[in-house]
Amino acid sequence: MEITPRAANRLSKIMALDQNPNLALRIQVESGGCHGFQYVMSLTTLPPLPPSPSPSPSTSEPAPEPPSPAEVAAEVTPSTTTTSSAPSSTPELREDDTVFAFVKDDGEGQGDKAQEAADAPPPKIVLDGPSLQLLRGSKVDYTMELIGSQFKIVDNPHATSSCGCGSSFDIKDF
Repeated sequence: MEITPRAANRLSKIMALDQNPNLALRIQVESGGCHGFQYVMSLTTLPPLPPSPSPSPSTSEPAPEPPSPAEVAAEVTPSTTTTSSAPSSTPELREDDTVFAFVKDDGEGQGDKAQEAADAPPPKIVLDGPSLQLLRGSKVDYTMELIGSQFKIVDNPHATSSCGCGSSFDIKDF
């Protein structure tokens, strides 16, 4: 999952305005919408990360084989929620969540603002396991249009078609 510089910049501004360094954009895929699946995005506060222990080579296990997108599509639940702009009040990180942090390219963020940005935590997105399988290889972007501005999923390799607004999509058969 890739976060574009434009999306990272907007999420950083939201983190600064909210004065919340643990703020993240949660992205979920739920069944619904005009094409079968829809993106649901909300702001959430992540718990502070505990110090990570050094990995021990003797205890490392091979990663389990991820389910296919078709298997994951069967796990996606119907939507009863809407997109929320207010972050959740309690820090949450679920067992199957994966957190992605924005990583700058070498040429990005030069000058005085670069040092200021280096002191701030990187913008993050959070995906649950089933959503990650359906969004693997996608990008999170931030678009500014006459009708409004929003975070958007672009270049989803698993989507065969999507609606005009880009929030609903259909997946490839696997």
